[in-house]
Amino acid sequence: YLDKFFEGKASACQCLRSNYGIRNEENEVSENQSNNYRLFAVDLLGFGRSPKPRDKLYTLRDHFEMIEKSVISQFDLKSFHLVAHSMGCIIALALAAKHPNIVRSITLVAPPCFPDSRDGAASLAVLKRVAEKRLWPLPTFGTAIMSWYEHLGRCLCFFICRHHRTWENILKLLTQRRELHFLIMDLTKHTHQSAWYSMHNVICGAAGHIDGYLETLVKSGVKVCVIHGDRDQTAPVECSHYIKTKVPDADINIISKAGHKTVIFRRTKEFTRSLERVWASSAARL
Repeated sequence: YLDKFFEGKASACQCLRSNYGIRNEENEVSENQSNNYRLFAVDLLGFGRSPKPRDKLYTLRDHFEMIEKSVISQFDLKSFHLVAHSMGCIIALALAAKHPNIVRSITLVAPPCFPDSRDGAASLAVLKRVAEKRLWPLPTFGTAIMSWYEHLGRCLCFFICRHHRTWENILKLLTQRRELHFLIMDLTKHTHQSAWYSMHNVICGAAGHIDGYLETLVKSGVKVCVIHGDRDQTAPVECSHYIKTKVPDADINIISKAGHKTVIFRRTKEFTRSLERVWASSAARL
């Protein structure tokens, strides 16, 4: 109804489009984004534009190909270190697996790398873990709404994301600050993008490929380091233990009393020093 009122045309959700089959490849949509799980693929951030079907969603391949184009190729990198947090760990693993001979080290912070499900429905299994259907705590409830219920999440994002400048101005007025924390800015701008395009197609869509990425890194001798908080509710610490089973030589550093974000934000100096140690220890590679 909101679409029809503001856009002049009501957009159909992805469950009504039959051309999205159930596929689970790194360059395709995840099985959760098929017509069973209703991906909404229309840009919410622009008024006055009629919704148009998208032939390709923002996939894992889109992510690392953009990194290749804008960084690796542009600067003609012959070797580099990778550092990634949360969902970025999946992108970093895919990138490292494609360029194992020029990656000196990869540091994964709070990686959402869950074991594959036995029945082969890896994407769905991961979605159930990262977006558990719970009413409490409130952040978990919000994640479930955004990840499972397209139309409810769409209405929420209509008010939050589409009018993000309004909310930012209100928060600046209330807090008497000229600049807001970047996490608040990202929340008001990119909640919908993160929940639908990136989270589904990267974390869930790549679920069946994690083992292959790790095997490639082991064969190539890439140094793998993991930093994880023991109070991480988004990507539980068992994800790092799982990586250790696949990469026996991986350095696993479990941080006491740290969560998904505080593993970095409340210990920036310690985090920086740990990166320096990793880079120094892998200096002899290549």
